[in-house]
Amino acid sequence: MTVSGTYDAVIIGGGHNGLVCAFYLARAGLKVRICERRPVVGGAAVTEEFYPGFRNSVASYTVSLLNPHVIADMKLKDYGLEFLQRPISNFLPTDDGRYLKLGGGLARTQAEFAKFSAHDAARLPAYYERLEAVADMLRALSVKTPPNPRAGLKGALAAAAQLWPAARGGNALHQDLLDLFTKSARGFLDAWFESEPVKAAFGFDSVVGNYASPETPGSAYVLLHHVFGEVDGVKGAWGHAVGGMGAITEAMRKACAEAGVEISLDAPVKSISVENGEATGIVLKSGEEVVGACVVANVNPKLLYGRMMPADALAPEFRKRMEGWRCESGTFRMNVALSELPDFTCLPGKEKAEHHQCGIVIAPTLDYMDRAFIDAKREGWSRKPIVEMLIPSTIDDSLAPEGAHVASLFCQQFAPQLPDGRSWDDEREKAADHIIDTVNEYAPNFKKAVVGRMILSPKDLEDKFGLVGGDIMHGAMSLDQMWAARPALGYGDYRGALGGLYHCGSGAHPGGGVTGLPGRNAAREILKDARKRFPGS
Repeated sequence: MTVSGTYDAVIIGGGHNGLVCAFYLARAGLKVRICERRPVVGGAAVTEEFYPGFRNSVASYTVSLLNPHVIADMKLKDYGLEFLQRPISNFLPTDDGRYLKLGGGLARTQAEFAKFSAHDAARLPAYYERLEAVADMLRALSVKTPPNPRAGLKGALAAAAQLWPAARGGNALHQDLLDLFTKSARGFLDAWFESEPVKAAFGFDSVVGNYASPETPGSAYVLLHHVFGEVDGVKGAWGHAVGGMGAITEAMRKACAEAGVEISLDAPVKSISVENGEATGIVLKSGEEVVGACVVANVNPKLLYGRMMPADALAPEFRKRMEGWRCESGTFRMNVALSELPDFTCLPGKEKAEHHQCGIVIAPTLDYMDRAFIDAKREGWSRKPIVEMLIPSTIDDSLAPEGAHVASLFCQQFAPQLPDGRSWDDEREKAADHIIDTVNEYAPNFKKAVVGRMILSPKDLEDKFGLVGGDIMHGAMSLDQMWAARPALGYGDYRGALGGLYHCGSGAHPGGGVTGLPGRNAAREILKDARKRFPGS
């Protein structure tokens, strides 16, 4: 075994959080190396040519949650990063031949809601106001390090300080917090609205990356997790990175390179080196050993603790927790090359229009979403899957040949493990055909417009991007796997189960999405520990 170098910090995985963490550490003067198993950085936030002449964000596909402090600190816009906002947020065809649009301002959305329910249109301003109050609290919490209960009084005081804004927020905020963290999305939305299309428009967010039904207790929080982002200072907005999601991580790579980070590609990690309960470096599958004063893991906790270190290195209780870490987002991704834009029965036309430039959601009711989950649990995938389609080439013509388009299809619910011993290697093409047929029911020209496709089943997402079980969040976003319990109580402060080991990925607070916050927050804690780990720093 060859020892190739000694570093202050060795980072496993060059996804966006690993890049963010590396940047902050290197900017503070640490010697940092990232080891990435793929030939490119970016993890699931990458742009690839998937069919001749057609490029797309092949996994992660839209922008909202990326933290503005990360953008500013890394000077990503100086490296060419540019965002474009959607003209409206979402477009939902309904089963009765109508449609609902969200976005474009409160008055416009209210007018859309009034087509289905005057009551719901009137309720919308109060709903937004109440949800925004909770979202503001979560935004503040997302940039903080969760308290460690093992720290005793110090941990208790930290918890009290973080939760104090909620405690002083008044009864309405208290009730909304309780409802969002414990209720199902249906239970929460039923208390606000009466129209099924309106409830579906909001309820869709509760199943994004969540292998669950909108009837599942706790699914209301996932609804909220997707609304506390922003684009260029506009809260709750969704947008597109010009050049695809890979433009974000390419800008991050340039920022890291300028800060002095060493990035090794095609360098998969085999194991963590452990001596006397301390992480001392990593061993690559090539046999190369990299020594590090600390090891920072930007991988799913189940992958880190289940496959990268000997079981006897972990305390039995912690090992049990990691064995039970739930990874199941029920996600199936497709990228398709299109010869023309979809022509929707409810809103005809193949010329580019605003409904082609937003999130197109095929999930007309909460019952539809519930049946999709039940089907997946029983049969492996939904007879009527939930599909969100984005067509980024309608606002970024660099992604496809002139007159043609690319579409991202984000699909739920698809079981991470198929029943009856079936394999996604055998079923992926049938599932993909079924998804295209589903879209074709709403836009009858869609199937014949598909000239090429890239399929990413849950197994493909794991094999290609290291997303265990196809889980885009690196672990279910449920109450028992959040905040100070992400990935386990006593380890939610980014410090791992071994001395010198840290978590900086989406399996740490505040969780999934392209936020950069786990990386930024982890770097802050690593630097706090730097005085004892890096003498003279």
